[in-house]
Amino acid sequence: MTELEGHGGELALAALRARGVEAMFTLSGGHVFPLYDAAHTTGFRLIDVRHEQSAVFAAEATAKLTRRPGLAVLTAGPGVTNGVSGVTSAKFNGSPIVVLGGRAPQMRWGAGSLQEFDHVPVLAPITKHAATVTDVGAIAADVGAAADLALAPHRGPVFLDLPMDVIFDRARSEITPPAPPAGGEADPAEVSAAAALIASAERPVLIAGSDVYAGSAEQALVAAAEALRVPVFSNGQGRGCIPADHPLAFARVRGKAFKSADLVVVVGTPLDFRLGFGAFGEAAVVHVVDSPSQKAGHVTTAAAPVGDLATILTAFADYTGPRADHESWIASLRDLEDAARSAELDVLRADTDPIKPARIYGELRSVLDRDAVVICDGGDFVSYGGRYLDSYTPGCWLDPGPYGCLGTGAGYAIGARVARPDKQICVLFGDGAAGFSLMDVESLVRQKLPVVMVVGNNGIWGLEKHPMQAVYGYDVAADLQPGLRYDDVVSALGGAGETVEKPGDLGPALRRAFDAGVPYLVNVLTDPSDAYPRSSNLA
Repeated sequence: MTELEGHGGELALAALRARGVEAMFTLSGGHVFPLYDAAHTTGFRLIDVRHEQSAVFAAEATAKLTRRPGLAVLTAGPGVTNGVSGVTSAKFNGSPIVVLGGRAPQMRWGAGSLQEFDHVPVLAPITKHAATVTDVGAIAADVGAAADLALAPHRGPVFLDLPMDVIFDRARSEITPPAPPAGGEADPAEVSAAAALIASAERPVLIAGSDVYAGSAEQALVAAAEALRVPVFSNGQGRGCIPADHPLAFARVRGKAFKSADLVVVVGTPLDFRLGFGAFGEAAVVHVVDSPSQKAGHVTTAAAPVGDLATILTAFADYTGPRADHESWIASLRDLEDAARSAELDVLRADTDPIKPARIYGELRSVLDRDAVVICDGGDFVSYGGRYLDSYTPGCWLDPGPYGCLGTGAGYAIGARVARPDKQICVLFGDGAAGFSLMDVESLVRQKLPVVMVVGNNGIWGLEKHPMQAVYGYDVAADLQPGLRYDDVVSALGGAGETVEKPGDLGPALRRAFDAGVPYLVNVLTDPSDAYPRSSNLA
């Protein structure tokens, strides 16, 4: 514990630095100048963007990749409200971000100061905690406690706003170390019962979700899968927690496995639309979560351990009771998986005009490193990425999550490059999604943050156009200007890029992109008639 005398910005950043926060993402605003002053004078990294949503998404990306709090600083009024979609995404994703907002001065509240707005009622429903700090002497303690809360299961965003007359004031405060991680201990009987169900099932499967990575449980996951001999599928940041080439890792036969399984074990992800709302045919369900708030109220489970995921999975691995032989089940799934992978090779190599989206992923597979960070921002186009790109390393997959918010791409790219300065960063954009955030390429260029962007450019909102045609026989509000040169936008902002129209040009273009050392966009004109074969019920 140390003492510090300083203004509110210095006290806030000192508390965050003590918790491993290393970067601030922001868009300049006078209400939060003391935070900038503190960053400037202490060498705290400051990254500024062109829209507040990108600041929040960048903070979320660092939180996801580092498993430490991410920090977004938003000026008062519209600065805060511009970040609301990003904060909501972090809420749905369980991402531990700290959002510090400016606020009009307390001493003149109600008189109509610039951007005078009470943010707290807006942020409260989408955060774990939202409050106004009214005393400069409380800033360090309140910010530190908020960051600790963001990291406590179930993780999520927190919000504090700091009135101008408070944050510009000075005080002497104690800077406390972070609180020990708060995680409830699972009921041993519930854990043992779940392990026994897995061991005795004839055809079990396990789904690993984002909280497996967030809870540093990836090694325990592999140990549990190997000890209990259970096939593993994954979603979200669960991807890569068991490498795609591990003998117990599966991806292509999820639907068939669910239909045939007699037990589905879901670890660290909600039983939401991505998993058919937890309805797996005749299979019993075991749902393992890190917090009581994550228990599914709409599904009857055979067991539902709640607690630290690494501890629960380690207990699964240590189970020594009676068990069924799962080898024939694993072998049958492996035969189906291998057959599905062989069958997809034709579409990954398809030499069509226009280009099919799958061909882009066939080419990407040959240039992406095993630990490349892949970022998804779009609908149909990035759904193909989820289908055809494999993940081999934990913490290398960033998608918008169940809230489905477009516009994450540039912000996630900024945060990913800050968190992983020496890794490949590849952003997958639908052309519709690209329109939300491409201006932040200027932020990437100006701050020397090279990334590769690939746009699947079919000139439509594909996720809406094809379903609307199926429902109504026509579509409206689903067309974009075909053939737009998004690469020219990136070049105009100081990066580089090119448009690709022929399948044979894809590989060389992608290699140039990864070798460029600047933000580089490969704009691929794709077939607008190609519709992703979506089978999940979104509602």
